Amino acid sequence: MRRISFRTAGESHGRGLLAILEGLPAGMPLSTERDVDPDMKRRMAGYGRGRRMQIEADRIELISGVRLGETLGSPIGMLLWNRDWKNWTTAMSHARPDPEGNPKALRRMHLPRPGHADLVGVLKYDRHDTRDILERASARETAARVACGAVARTLLREFGITVGSHVTSIGDIEATLPRELPADLNAAADASPVRMLDSDAADRVIASIDRAKEEGDTLGGIFDVVVRHVPVGLGSYISWDTKLDGRLAGAMMSIHAIKGVELGLGFEGARRLGSRVHDPIQPAPGDRPPSGYARPSNRAGGLEGGVTTGEPLVIRAAMKPISTLRKRLPSVDLRDGSVADAAVERSDVCSVPAAAVVGEAMAALVVADALIEKFGGDSLSEMRRNYEGYTAYLRDRRQRHE
Repeated sequence: MRRISFRTAGESHGRGLLAILEGLPAGMPLSTERDVDPDMKRRMAGYGRGRRMQIEADRIELISGVRLGETLGSPIGMLLWNRDWKNWTTAMSHARPDPEGNPKALRRMHLPRPGHADLVGVLKYDRHDTRDILERASARETAARVACGAVARTLLREFGITVGSHVTSIGDIEATLPRELPADLNAAADASPVRMLDSDAADRVIASIDRAKEEGDTLGGIFDVVVRHVPVGLGSYISWDTKLDGRLAGAMMSIHAIKGVELGLGFEGARRLGSRVHDPIQPAPGDRPPSGYARPSNRAGGLEGGVTTGEPLVIRAAMKPISTLRKRLPSVDLRDGSVADAAVERSDVCSVPAAAVVGEAMAALVVADALIEKFGGDSLSEMRRNYEGYTAYLRDRRQRHE
């Protein structure tokens, strides 16, 4: 059975990043300029980002899987070159260092940062220079994920499914949300430097980020990913690893610095009576959705029993503050075990707005995988026939009961 999978390779300051995406059907229109590069640019935006985003100009170079503007059904290979690599050619060289060279040019690191993979990485892989760890553990890797997610989003659009996100809080400042989210969620969120729908809260967040920067500190926050127009029946309750809520939660938790995930009400649902948690079921007027059933609320976040209900998927993720602080925390020097302050690398003050875009990418990959799992097909046309047959079945089922 054709299923979506992806792999990324590369280091933060290496020559570039490589992404390989498999499982997409043949015949899907794809243009990097139209479908991929805009999301790459969105990931680079956001108030509180570091100087690295002023150096890079993330654009994808396709190397396989697409011909004459359409996917071939074979693996899609994408390259993202790091412009900053020219300043790191010695430190990130693949060859052994010149014994006569300047050791400072190697940019070795021996002071692990609390909260980062530095220490656990050197212990696990028997390294002594945390540069060997932090280059791959860096969130720069998510640029390759966003490229894969943008391609998956292109498939979803073929079936009317949209993926958007917005930031709900940064630090202790929470946005007041509108009763209904904007129809074009990303256009509304991207208009804000912190991707918030509440302009007053956004102004206070910007001031908070400025204070954190002055104090050498960092800020985390929470964002929502919303997937709309998802058909009922994606995922399964049959086995633990086929439940779509588990797959979505795992995908979100795989993003750097994400420490919590909720679906729908999430933890709030544990504090309420069941009558104030579960979404009533009622007949739907007209032929939308095709199933003939609707919910006056969406507290479940679009999932019941690991299966989509047809309501929007609502996934919330909590991001901890970035672990690189100019206000250096206590650490240990790996060379001699002495007490020292943690190292400082060039980093962001707050990257929650960017993390939300990465969250969109991961959600798109998981939902696209579930869509292919349900409707199969080696080509987009075959997949569309299967999808249309399913929606016709739902309408027929409804009409038989009317």
